[in-house]
Amino acid sequence: MKEAAENNVEIVTMWEELGISNDFLFGKVMQDAELCKEMIQRILPYLEIDHVEYPELQKGIKPDMDAKSIRLDVYVKDGKGTIYDVEIQVANTKELPKRTRYYQSMIDLQMIDKGQTYRELKPSYIIFICLFDLFGKGRHIYTFENICKEDVGISLGDEAVKIFLNTDSEQEDVNQELRTFLDYIGGKDSDDPFICKVDAAVREAKKNRKWRREYMTLLMRDQENIEKGIEKGIEKGIEKGKVLMIENALLSTGSIRQTAGILKLQEETVRKVAREKGIGVKD
Repeated sequence: MKEAAENNVEIVTMWEELGISNDFLFGKVMQDAELCKEMIQRILPYLEIDHVEYPELQKGIKPDMDAKSIRLDVYVKDGKGTIYDVEIQVANTKELPKRTRYYQSMIDLQMIDKGQTYRELKPSYIIFICLFDLFGKGRHIYTFENICKEDVGISLGDEAVKIFLNTDSEQEDVNQELRTFLDYIGGKDSDDPFICKVDAAVREAKKNRKWRREYMTLLMRDQENIEKGIEKGIEKGIEKGKVLMIENALLSTGSIRQTAGILKLQEETVRKVAREKGIGVKD
């Protein structure tokens, strides 16, 4: 009981200290359609976005029982049906490019139903706001579209765009509005009117008791999953150690029966290891 109470206090403290770079809080703040629209407009200034709609808050996608499910931070569409998925990424997991590939496939599956033509797929933008430079070139923004390798002037025209934003850059490669927003995500204060509105929304969000409970539940669930993973890892480690012990004993005795007797194991267990490791020994 005492340990659980201490954990709750710790989680509440963490909630109070959260900033916009936390994916949970980011998703909640960007439920404000005007804030979300202005954020996307800053990232994509060449687009004309009249408004954004939420097909589903905290969009979760799982097409079938065996597929890996995904939960998107901010999933919206504009008046033309263009889809925008905006994600916050604090740590470099070394898998983001392939994650965007998977996200793209899942999003496309949601766009058209059986019987519809591929022409009905709308443009989509998958945007990762990273607190690190994924590609190490010092840029604020890296934009990817499918083009011909032999002739870069030829675009595939599939209207699928992936963008990686980097808050840790000093280059003058984006407009001031986007630079200010990325600096804010990275932890810098600003008197920019939009940033002030976002910051006020963050403070207001942390007063929301329902969201705090939801965050606590998710965090505790994550902690339980981590602990289970550690337990499984220990079990696997024990199993690996056991196999190695049997293997060494087999190489030493040259006999399944002797090895089983020494280690106090079933002969079939020892025989299985011998087969798997290709160790030719006598019974």
